[in-house]
Order: sequence, then C-alpha cells, then structure tokens
Amino acid sequence: MSQEFDFVIVGAGMVGAAVGYGLVREGRRVLMLDGEDTDYRAAKANFGLVWAHGKGQGQPQYQRLSLDAAANWPLFASQLEDESGMSVVYEQKGGLHFCLSEKEFSDRAVRMSEWHAQLPDVPPSARMIDRRELERLLPAAPLGKDVFGASLGSFDGHVNPLRLLAAMQAAFVRRGGTLRSGQAVSAIKPLAAGGFEVTAGAHKARAERVLISAGLGSKALGPMVGLDVPIRPQRGQLLVTERLAPLLALPASGLRQTGEGTVMIGVTQEEVGFDLHTTSDAAVLMARKAVQILPDLAKARLVRQWSCLRIMTPDGAPVYASSQEHPGADIAICHSGVTLASFHAGAYARALAQGTSSNTFDNFHHGRFDLQKVA
Repeated sequence: MSQEFDFVIVGAGMVGAAVGYGLVREGRRVLMLDGEDTDYRAAKANFGLVWAHGKGQGQPQYQRLSLDAAANWPLFASQLEDESGMSVVYEQKGGLHFCLSEKEFSDRAVRMSEWHAQLPDVPPSARMIDRRELERLLPAAPLGKDVFGASLGSFDGHVNPLRLLAAMQAAFVRRGGTLRSGQAVSAIKPLAAGGFEVTAGAHKARAERVLISAGLGSKALGPMVGLDVPIRPQRGQLLVTERLAPLLALPASGLRQTGEGTVMIGVTQEEVGFDLHTTSDAAVLMARKAVQILPDLAKARLVRQWSCLRIMTPDGAPVYASSQEHPGADIAICHSGVTLASFHAGAYARALAQGTSSNTFDNFHHGRFDLQKVA
C-alpha cells in the first residue's frame, strides 16, 4: 500500500529528526523512516556539545553557520521542550578549550585571532583566559599543574544528546508526523510524473519530496537520486565515569560533566574504516589528558568505554544539496548534528518547505569537492 506525503525523510537521527520536526512545524505531511538498531548510529556516542568557538577554521561559511546555530539554541531548546514535554538538559554558560602549556596557550591565541578575522563583521565570541580566571570559573575543580589557561566561547554549551533526539522525535509525532522505526530503506525511485517512491522493508511510500539524512548510509542511497556525496567513517571513542559531586561547571572540548553527575571523557579521531572496537591505548590517552586537567578524576571509577562512527566529508564541513538530475530530492550530511539542530529545524527546514535555497546553503554543495580535485 502506498501512502502520500509531502516529504519522506530517510534517516531519523540528529539531522533527520531535526529537519522532520521543522517541516511538520511548517505544516508539511512528513514520513520519517528510521533504520535498524544495528545501523551505524553517530547519536549513540554523541558528546552532547553545542559548540561554535574555533569551529570552521579556514571555512568562514561553516564558522558563521555554527555561530548562528549556537546563538539560536536557547529559543530552539525552549520551543522543543514545550512541544515535546521533555527536558533536554540544555545549558549555555560558555565552553572551554584547555591549554596545557604556555606554548599551547600562545598558539591557541593566534588561532582564535585568525578565526575571528575570518568574519570581520561579527563581534568576537571567544576570548583567552589565564589560569587565575579559570580557577574563578571552576571553583569546585582543582586544576592540574600543567593547566596554563584556556579559550572560552560565549555561545557554547551542552545538552543531553539522547534526550535531544527523543524530544525531537516526540515533538515530530505530536505535530502529526509519521515515524516508522526499524524501516531500512532499500530503494528510492524517481517517478515519471514527479515525486518519489521509497521502499522500506515491505512498505512503499510516495512523496513529492525526499530528503536523505541517513548518515553513513547516505553514501549508498544518494546515488539513487543523483546525489553522490563522498563521505567516510571516523571512529570516536569515549569514556564515562561514575556519578560525581559537581566538579566541572562548564563543558570543555573533550571533557564535560553531565546533568546526572557522570563525567564524559573523549574523544578520539581515528581513521579505521568501519571498525567499532574500543582500545586500551585510546583509553589511556583520554584518561591521562583528563587527569592532567582535573587530577581529582584519578579517584573516579570508569564505568564504560564505547565508540561510534562519525560521518565525515573530505573537508569536515556539512553537505546540503539538491539533485539537479531528480528535482525534489535533497541530501543533508554533517557530523555536528547537535550544534546544527537549531538550524536544521529552523532555517533549513523552512527553505525545504518553501522550495527555496540561499547562498548560505549553496556554499555547502558537494560540488565543491570536484572543484578541489580540479585545483
């Protein structure tokens, strides 16, 4: 049996769920298809940072996108909590990047200066702070002797990523969206009269538009509608401690204390294909750096180590593209689904709903990779 929708979204992870939520808020009829539990799911091990400072080095369009998304997160979180009836445990008090020597601090200062210079029309959103100011910001966290200072991003914060995903899916359904889980898509067929037929298991659905947001699965699905995007997996490993008394008042790159009290430690960036194994070498490196920053963590028990596969493009920036061969088909790929959730549910979903695009989105077309090859 075929059902008619305005949009079929292939993938219900951080990206697909955010876009789906945004589309139903625009009054569109949307079917969202989630894959199998055994799929490679980046959301399983998401660190939960809403992060802008330092992101997009050498890529001002990505920098602007991240800053705008982080700035829009407070309103997005409030609306999502109201509509889903769920707390996503979002905090925006700033975020830290620790520097463990005077040279690291100096190099970071140069990097932040160059990052700010990429967008001269945007007021600086990050600054360098010395150890003395760090100690005032983190009164419950005795710092290691090597901590020299940090950069502090004012728009940064963190959220419970599993609650975020559940809230977006719940709000999507409350708004009238249709969510089917355990429905891996095997075919996307452009129809002669326009629109698409999507096959998932024994079900078929038809829609005027289709959005592919299936993470690593997008590599196989995209070419079905003329959207062949180069992506690769990148393994990230994490550690988590037992619940501790309040210790780290602000999240940091690779280190944050959750609302439940556990401390997340990570993350690695490993080019190992689809290998999801965890390693003792990675655990040692992550734990050693964490204790170097916060020596009290040496007393905490580690309760879990796990890994996931990020979705990476050749330059690390997102891809948002419409098919020229099959109009009505789009693809959205990124490894920063938490930070960009406010954008995906907001400006991006509105553009899809209205059938329009902007130069902002065009900057992220995958055609840029062909240009890089020619250059």
